[in-house]
Amino acid sequence: MFTGIIQAVGTIRTLREKGGDVALHVGTGKLKMSNVALGDSIAVNGVCLTAVQLSDDGFVADVSRETLSLTSLGQLSTGSSVNLEKALTLQDHLGGHLVSGHVDGLGIVEARRHDARSEWFRLQVPAELAKYIAAKGSITIDGVSLTVNRVDGCAFEINIVPHTLQETVIGTYQAGTKVNLEVDLVARYLERLLQGDQAAISSSGQGGITEAFLAEHGF
Repeated sequence: MFTGIIQAVGTIRTLREKGGDVALHVGTGKLKMSNVALGDSIAVNGVCLTAVQLSDDGFVADVSRETLSLTSLGQLSTGSSVNLEKALTLQDHLGGHLVSGHVDGLGIVEARRHDARSEWFRLQVPAELAKYIAAKGSITIDGVSLTVNRVDGCAFEINIVPHTLQETVIGTYQAGTKVNLEVDLVARYLERLLQGDQAAISSSGQGGITEAFLAEHGF
């Protein structure tokens, strides 16, 4: 688990093809590696990866074809900057919200503009994720825990303060940038709970939340 509070911006040193997958070598910058052990999890742009090799200033992680196809990691190249966060411990402050590091889909930056001292962004999301995004709710973008300001169909808006722009890769975003999205865990579990007994129906059956189901249960 993670908090969505980025601890350092790292750099991709190499991406080496390895049996159809990719071995990703990440330079960790100012991230302290003294308490990281082999097998520990580190979130790279919001994707939970396992460290299989360690050094004082970097680590190597294997990235599967599935992860490459479903996240923005497949678009990285040597020299790319990435957000880094070590896994949450019981002694850490939960400054953001609970983040699993399991990306739900890719969003696209539609627009960016100045808004006083912060930057305003509008992002487009896949239709299947829109229902999980609520105004003033939490969302994770490239591993950063953020508050949604406004929702408009399959788009939402956020404001990023100067500190976050400086300490994460969000400062590099432009229209067309693809980003990793993870919706709030609470929304995911709430949907499942609302299904009740229907949750046990196979995906080949008639399971899932429909307008009729919501009306039947008073929504």
